[in-house]
Amino acid sequence: MRGLDRIVVKGVLMVAFHYPPMRGSSGIQRTLKFAQYLPRSDWQPVVLSAHPRAYPDTSTDQLTDTCAGPPVWRSAAWDAARHLAIRGRYPALLAQPDRWISWWLSAVPAGLRLIRRHRPSIIWSSYPIATAHLVALTLHRLTGLPWVADQRDPLTEPGYPADPRTHRIHQWIEAQAASRGAAIVCTTPGAMRACQERHSTLADGRLRLIENGYDEDNFRDATASVRPQREGGGQFRLLHSGLVYPSERDPRPLFAALRRLRASGEIEADNFRLVLRAHGHEDFLRPLIARDQIEALVELAPPLPYQHALAEMLAADGLLLLQAANCNHQIPAKLYEYLRAGRPLLALTDPAGDTAATLRGAGIDTIARLDSEADIAMALSRFLRLARHGVAPLAHPDTIASHSRAARTLELAALFDEIATRGNK
Repeated sequence: MRGLDRIVVKGVLMVAFHYPPMRGSSGIQRTLKFAQYLPRSDWQPVVLSAHPRAYPDTSTDQLTDTCAGPPVWRSAAWDAARHLAIRGRYPALLAQPDRWISWWLSAVPAGLRLIRRHRPSIIWSSYPIATAHLVALTLHRLTGLPWVADQRDPLTEPGYPADPRTHRIHQWIEAQAASRGAAIVCTTPGAMRACQERHSTLADGRLRLIENGYDEDNFRDATASVRPQREGGGQFRLLHSGLVYPSERDPRPLFAALRRLRASGEIEADNFRLVLRAHGHEDFLRPLIARDQIEALVELAPPLPYQHALAEMLAADGLLLLQAANCNHQIPAKLYEYLRAGRPLLALTDPAGDTAATLRGAGIDTIARLDSEADIAMALSRFLRLARHGVAPLAHPDTIASHSRAARTLELAALFDEIATRGNK
């Protein structure tokens, strides 16, 4: 009993739009795993999220994770484009700073009730969606509780958001986090440097780096359903798991490179297959594939339940990562799952960006520019040769372990402890 008496459980209210049963955002895993692992560091979370009607796509495959985790409270939210539009049109005011601003109206009263009931020490919120930060900012101003703003992606960058009004609102939200927040957390070194340049007041140590990661328990469960890999020869399956954005992950140079390699005889339908799993943009991709006449080389595959998607990574002959130069301050959360999968990895990204730097730090040099057909053709040819001979570079186990969600949660708990100690002085 004496040991138990020394344990002081502290509370945190976690405001997050992306949470199961939503499907389609890798950011779901960041909040979900923080919420699951924080109690190991004596921090008890309560999650405030949106009503599932607000999600464009849902799945029940991770609901068991939420049942085993902390309490989750949901408040009313509507998607302006789906629920508030008339003949496909809706007032711009209903989509500032995003299409789910209606959530703010219900989430603030719900958050106040949760604060009165659970008496948390800290409010934490996750962007995107920007409305989550607005909810947390409002609760912070009404209660005085310290606010930690978690930036999975940068709130603002040159040219982003493209709409001038949205851009100004995002700048204002970030300025509020910089001036009022107990900390701003970034997921990449580049995003951290850019935020520091915009807000000199953060030189006091309130700007922190906590990267994304993978979850070992999820991979352990996925391993049980992995089919034995084939022995040499046959069709090489290169997997891209996740959304293929027209701008940030433009596949046109890749498709042109496939056309070039097929014309030279280096790849054919019987020895190569690119699988675009859960790509999200079939109307954009299918005409491009037809234009380059590579239908026999590219498979547009539907989403899978999360555990099945991990199992597919573990069984793939190779994994493909796409990231454009306009995202140099971002690292796809999928990268850390790719590293843990332990399969050969080809990254099409800017060599000067954070994604390439992270891969080089892990010992992986199979990298080419996403915007260069010639560079991709050369890199893909080399990658296939290395992977087929079993000599493609892989990350060291120690490097992989450092990227686990459990390790990242320890970093977040340490930040919470620091903030709580600071507030008690």
